[in-house]
Amino acid sequence: MRHRLLLAAALLAPMLGWCDDNVDSHQGLPPTIAIIIDDMGHNRVEGERLIALDQPLTLAFLPYRRFTQSLAEQAHRNNKEIILHAPMANTHNFGLGPGGLTSDMGRSDTIQTLRRALQSIPHVSGVNNHMGSLLTQRMEPMEWVMSELHQYPLYFVDSRTIASSIAADVARAYQIPALTRDVFLDHEQTEAFVDQQFQLLIRLARENGTAIAIGHPHTVTVDYLEKHLPQLDEQGIAVATVSGIWALRNNNREMFAEGEKRAINPMLARTAEE
Repeated sequence: MRHRLLLAAALLAPMLGWCDDNVDSHQGLPPTIAIIIDDMGHNRVEGERLIALDQPLTLAFLPYRRFTQSLAEQAHRNNKEIILHAPMANTHNFGLGPGGLTSDMGRSDTIQTLRRALQSIPHVSGVNNHMGSLLTQRMEPMEWVMSELHQYPLYFVDSRTIASSIAADVARAYQIPALTRDVFLDHEQTEAFVDQQFQLLIRLARENGTAIAIGHPHTVTVDYLEKHLPQLDEQGIAVATVSGIWALRNNNREMFAEGEKRAINPMLARTAEE
């Protein structure tokens, strides 16, 4: 609890006039992690378990999936941060499902598809890529994506599904708050592997002040988080949303000035429930 209070005080500082841009934003603060859970919207049971966790997780929802809207609304009520998990073309030619950005789309189709996907996610604060090992290497599609995103008060997280991704660099060129994934938690779905990756996440946070992990709503992952997240405070580790991590890395300044960006107009999205 002590480390939660320290983190909360740090993140409230700009609102209360405490922030000094000349002071290291990590000074006196615990190592802090953010955990993004991708592929939300398919699995209601595991999704509800994640939403029930008493930690500020960031939940990345696929567009137009059966439980996307209902779980996103529930997550918002439970103080989770919500982002669009935008499906993007990959080098393995895996199917993207509805809302996917394919490699053969032109500028207009890319922007229109992305805009509709954003409109379909309630309370959206940011975007990360679902797959995307092909598209995130290509300058032109990334410029189209970021030209749309920069109109809204959204951040971008590069999931880094391939080491040669340029997505975060292009986002920054468009002055979009951008971060990158540090650790994948559950590429292998075993408790031993999840624990190995979780310990790596903590080590990186201790070394660098903050670290970001991506996991998925697999039962093994949810079981692990339910057991181990409550123990972090005793280990001196804090948990924040992705926007909280960005604030810690940027001297607690606001991502966007009030009125700087236009709001996303929500739409009634079609889902598999209909």
